[in-house]
Amino acid sequence: MKIDSIKNGIVIDHITAGKAMQIYNLLGLDSMDCSVALIKNVSSSKMGKKDIIKVDADIDVDTDILGYIDPGATVNIIKNEVTVEKKKLELPEKLTNVIKCKNPRCITSTEQELPQMFKLTDKERKVYRCIYCETAAKKE
Repeated sequence: MKIDSIKNGIVIDHITAGKAMQIYNLLGLDSMDCSVALIKNVSSSKMGKKDIIKVDADIDVDTDILGYIDPGATVNIIKNEVTVEKKKLELPEKLTNVIKCKNPRCITSTEQELPQMFKLTDKERKVYRCIYCETAAKKE
């Protein structure tokens, strides 16, 4: 299989195998008017298998979404076919409109124009809490 290099854009690498489609959908890459390559189950000496997403366009990606979905992934910024920056991701301290509060009594259930905001309260166990009602949302 041959996947061409990109001139200007991003490469999301070291994605845990099987998570590329979730990232593709959450970042809205399906609505982009550029080349997007989604490569699944690539052999990796470090990870065994991994996924990769290549976007042949100079776009900003929400690193909070990426860090929440797969904190071990990396984002490579490509300019003139050269990697000019490499960002390592980690769990974000705050999430806005990425996950929804499951508490039916939370104000976000009745006031739907309010943003769904969560703060990281336990990094080891990957627990986020709603800033309005403190309901826990544990990342699987």
